[in-house]
Amino acid sequence: MITIAAVAIAYLIGSVSFAVIISRVMGLADPRTYGSKNPGATNVLRSGNKAAAALTLAGDAFKGWLAVWLAQAYAPRLGIGETTIALVVLAVFIGHLYPVFFRFQGGKGVATALGVLIGIEPWLGAATFATWLIVAFFFRYSSLAAIVAAVFAPIYYVFGHGVAWTADARIGTAIGVMALLLIYRHQKNIANLLAGKERRIGEKKSV
Repeated sequence: MITIAAVAIAYLIGSVSFAVIISRVMGLADPRTYGSKNPGATNVLRSGNKAAAALTLAGDAFKGWLAVWLAQAYAPRLGIGETTIALVVLAVFIGHLYPVFFRFQGGKGVATALGVLIGIEPWLGAATFATWLIVAFFFRYSSLAAIVAAVFAPIYYVFGHGVAWTADARIGTAIGVMALLLIYRHQKNIANLLAGKERRIGEKKSV
């Protein structure tokens, strides 16, 4: 029962769409109605409001971190193990992708995944974010940077412990599944990249 409750709470935390909430509070259009129609920081930035985009990014990362932190903080008291924490990792991420509060129309999960990784181990989040920055800097594609970072996240986790067998297989598997879901959510971006149609960072839409 404790595991079910933890997973349910994590999913509900993930279902809080900061892109939609912040846009409403700041009097902006619903991010699901313009641009990529993705309720995430990148699409909110298309509204021209950088503050709203920054708040969305921070909020989405925070909820990912919060769910994992709560599970880890209360693990000793509640007697839950790594299996439950791994399920919480997936639940909060899936909540962001398919939020029950917003007709299951969620974002692609980049910021939430970063928050989750920071919650698991801060160095893991830092290494993955550094990968995103490097790819984004050299290639100027946000989507490509997210995909590459997602691929490397489980690798960093497994080998970041010095030797692979000291990493927890359940957490590593959860990170791997999260990475696959993130890549899946970027399938349109992948098609655009292959076709040479993906917009670069800072590139204005042609008219």
